[in-house]
Amino acid sequence: MSIIDGKKISAEIREEIKREAAALAAQGTTPGIAVILVGDNPASVSYVTAKERACAETGIRSFMTRMPSETTQKELLSEIERLNADERVHGILVQLPLPKHIDESAVIRAILPEKDVDGFHPVNLGKLLLGDDDAFISCTPAGIMELLRRSGVDPSGKHAVVLGRSNIVGKPVANLLLQKKAGANATVTICHTGTPEAGKFTRKADILIVAAGRPRTVTADMVKPGAVVIDVGVNRMLDSSRKSGFRLVGDVDFEAVSAVASLITPVPGGVGPMTISMLLSNTLKSAKLHAGRQS
Repeated sequence: MSIIDGKKISAEIREEIKREAAALAAQGTTPGIAVILVGDNPASVSYVTAKERACAETGIRSFMTRMPSETTQKELLSEIERLNADERVHGILVQLPLPKHIDESAVIRAILPEKDVDGFHPVNLGKLLLGDDDAFISCTPAGIMELLRRSGVDPSGKHAVVLGRSNIVGKPVANLLLQKKAGANATVTICHTGTPEAGKFTRKADILIVAAGRPRTVTADMVKPGAVVIDVGVNRMLDSSRKSGFRLVGDVDFEAVSAVASLITPVPGGVGPMTISMLLSNTLKSAKLHAGRQS
């Protein structure tokens, strides 16, 4: 068993982004991303702070908008409209979740598809399905594909099983894996809460991607010997031995499954570090497309 080190791979990607962003800036286009935070959810604040730090490290300009939790949907949409028109901004990200009185779907659809670096707009989801190279792929699925590629795992001809059918991870990564192109071309099975005895399918997987949203859902007896296992889950479990009072575990029983798998991602330190890196990558891509349209 070998560990897929998401921290190391993420650091490599950020160095590449830093070099490319500097080269693009020298040509007159500095990549820029606008992040909108509505309210003061502690997890969201922490995540946004990490994004700002990552932008500073890679030479990407960051525009931060903080709005109170009582912000109306109309006010938020007005801010998005302003950023859509700002040529310094190549990517717009509205930090989720939003307060309950705001329609997330309407907010996502208000962002111009060419600035939707989160990859949630229906246009980008449609382009993903069609295999268009100019699509912005949502960050976690894009990160998973990069982890596989940079770990020397070629999905072509392999049986990939995705456990989970969310719009954020399960459906996009399944579509990425089955596309007829380099780094994909797998036979894909999707399992979900309506699948009886999911283990019947996961035991046949050469590549198993787990985004079930429940801690330690996948046990060793559900994994094919030698399989590559990507654990997307992040769950808090009480642990009195930790200063924080909890520890993070994935959707896979890491200790048991690592004895069976050939490659496996840890939690934390696997898929997680890739998410912000792929957001930066999408922003750089958007800036390059913008520069190309201007030339």
